[in-house]
Amino acid sequence: MTAISRILHRLVLTTASIFVFSIIAWAQVPTTGTIKGFVYDKASGEPMIFTNVLLEGTKLGGQTDVDGYYSITQVPPGTYTLYTSLIGYDTFKTSVTIKAGQIVSKKLFLAQRDIELEGAVVSARKTEKVTQINAGTITVTPREMKMLPSTGGEPDIAQYLQVVPGVIFTGDQGGQLYIRGGSPTQTGILLDGITIYNPFHSIGLYSVFETDAIRNVDIQTAGFNAQYGNRTSAIVDVTTKDGNKNRLAGKLSVSPLMARGLLEGPIVKAKKEGGASSTFLLSVKHSYLDQTSKSIYGSLGEPFKTGLPYSFTDIYGKVTINGDNGSKLNLFGFNFDDKAKSINPVTKNVNAEFNWKATGGGATFVITPGTSAALIKGRFAYSRYEIGANEVTFRPRNSSIDGFEGGIDFTYFLPGYSQLKYGVEVSGFHTSLDYANSLGLNTTLDRRNTLGSIFAMYRKNFGDKFIFEPGFRLQYYSSLDVFTPEPRIGLKFNATKNLRFKAAGGLYSQNILSTKSDRDIVNFFTGFILSPDQEIRNTDNERVNSNLQRAYHAVFGIEVDVNKVEFNLEPWYKNFYQNIQLSRIKINVQDPDFTSGTGQAYGVDLSARYNHKRVYLWGVVSYQQIKYKTVVLTGNQLTTTYNPGNQYTSLVGVQEVQTYPPPFDRRINVNLLGSYTAGKKRDWELSARFNLGSPFPFTQTQGFYENVNIQQNGIPTNYLTQNGQIGIIYANDINGGRLSYYHRLDISAKKRFELSKNSNIETTLSLTNVYNRNNIFYIERLDNTRVFQLPLFPSINATWNF
Repeated sequence: MTAISRILHRLVLTTASIFVFSIIAWAQVPTTGTIKGFVYDKASGEPMIFTNVLLEGTKLGGQTDVDGYYSITQVPPGTYTLYTSLIGYDTFKTSVTIKAGQIVSKKLFLAQRDIELEGAVVSARKTEKVTQINAGTITVTPREMKMLPSTGGEPDIAQYLQVVPGVIFTGDQGGQLYIRGGSPTQTGILLDGITIYNPFHSIGLYSVFETDAIRNVDIQTAGFNAQYGNRTSAIVDVTTKDGNKNRLAGKLSVSPLMARGLLEGPIVKAKKEGGASSTFLLSVKHSYLDQTSKSIYGSLGEPFKTGLPYSFTDIYGKVTINGDNGSKLNLFGFNFDDKAKSINPVTKNVNAEFNWKATGGGATFVITPGTSAALIKGRFAYSRYEIGANEVTFRPRNSSIDGFEGGIDFTYFLPGYSQLKYGVEVSGFHTSLDYANSLGLNTTLDRRNTLGSIFAMYRKNFGDKFIFEPGFRLQYYSSLDVFTPEPRIGLKFNATKNLRFKAAGGLYSQNILSTKSDRDIVNFFTGFILSPDQEIRNTDNERVNSNLQRAYHAVFGIEVDVNKVEFNLEPWYKNFYQNIQLSRIKINVQDPDFTSGTGQAYGVDLSARYNHKRVYLWGVVSYQQIKYKTVVLTGNQLTTTYNPGNQYTSLVGVQEVQTYPPPFDRRINVNLLGSYTAGKKRDWELSARFNLGSPFPFTQTQGFYENVNIQQNGIPTNYLTQNGQIGIIYANDINGGRLSYYHRLDISAKKRFELSKNSNIETTLSLTNVYNRNNIFYIERLDNTRVFQLPLFPSINATWNF
């Protein structure tokens, strides 16, 4: 038995023992009771997340989850004062009487107040620090997104993600987000539990998510536990609001970049506070940057003079049906559309056109049974994503993925903030790919797969000192007939109230592959394909056991609180020990379409956060190194085979194994963010952000050649008189060069004008790239022209909130 096997064996035995002892404890005759329920904002009826709910005069309490649900177990019989408090809200208190074996439901409603009770939010945050592991995890709310200076005055999760520890952003135009060594395909993006395959627009400053429709975003950068699967790097989990239960509300926003609208309100109002009701939420945003960039900003020079060729339209709608006891059913649908062009900076000719579209709809539900303290959640949805690319020098490329996702999970809230969660998930997907490589060889694939998963995770809090959170996920990929057992683990030790140690890790797999090339940083074509059932060989020319992406993670952390500054240091490591990718060595039609390489990524992130009264400061310094290994072509040669009476000549590629940095291997990344709230009414907000990044790698150009099609007109083709296209000879070393350092300063100022109790106007003036730094976007290979990212970019935004 190997060392790893022994460790896993002991982990399983330990987990099983704890679980069995817990079952025995539950089976005993109850001598205590349970208090459960939801906490809501009194004005809107929206759930209040991550809020402490306590029994006055005791150490008993709980914290609400992303649905505003809380549960306090093992409460001795008696009468208590149940209370909750949060910054900006009045403290809510109510009397509750509990009997042995009884489950009491209580809804709590928090009313906003003018004077902020800062101690309440500090208490809630301290509770989370000592009761949750949070290794490699960051939680973001719309309030924090709006503290960031936003391009065009339009706050967006895509811009906030850029300042998260371990996240690398590759550009304002066509940029993608890479989280701690993983590619975009290896990061799962979820909207209310449903996968969104390409959530970031071609103008990389914006996502498909409407900021004011978001309730919460959980960013799992490494070591995520068993509730998430079919991804090998990271998870971004977005939860949307339900809609205002009490009145019609919303906002209208306009800027030179886009127009946004959000409307929410009751369909059927509750007859009593917290009673049964139904609500709706509708958000629409449309970008007209391709038009306004020339008409408004053309005088600022390039690239505005030519025009920024990006436009998009996002529509999201949701209906929520709420029950008397807090259970609810959500019905939702979305339509996201994006168009982009690649324009030659010298000739102004269009080199390529891209268009992607995502549509879908489904349902989610939350059930809290009257006779149980458990919370039951489920989802079912269908979605489709398709992308097309028409390029001057290549044949058209197309890719699509469509299918359904469903699942149900059960959460039990145990004494002392402990928790048991388990669930079942089923999904079925179909992908298609029509793609040609740089040699013009076509790859056409059509794949289907049904994925079944079960998972369980158990968090045991041993007092306020130690947290043990084992998890296990089992996945079955039907098209490959493969089971993947995936153990996960999380640990935390609270040495003191201001010093905490944490760790997490696990095994991960996925069957979704990317069509992106890692030869260039800029690549608008984001296609997907399911793992093929054809033979795939690795860098040792051995056939792989299963055609899946596979990886394991390890992340560690130290949390230190010094006065009001929160420090977090996290070293991390990811090993993508089976990395399936489109073949670089395919030179004949009969050659395999895929090869298997490997990848290793490691780094360390240090962050510091200060949030006191009117000042918010956040700084992140990151170092990482990423290395991929794969088989590449270094040349071609003709080989001749002799058989009796016949002679065959064929083209054979000269191959070698290369270790190289992928195009997002930015070694050093620094983000500094500051925000200050000014004015007696706190109606001014000033913010600034500075970003410094070390150079990205790229594959250098070695030369050019005339690419002639010798079969253009069949046998009569005269290739001596044919005008071929210019072909590029790339350097043998993948990403052997580096671009220049990146740095940029953004600032913004926001003023709020109160119109009435529920209505105000916010105006935002923003300056992107204040000192007009020429940050390299890419270099046009044919004429060596440098193309830069956004120059100095002023913008003003006006938003009416009602």
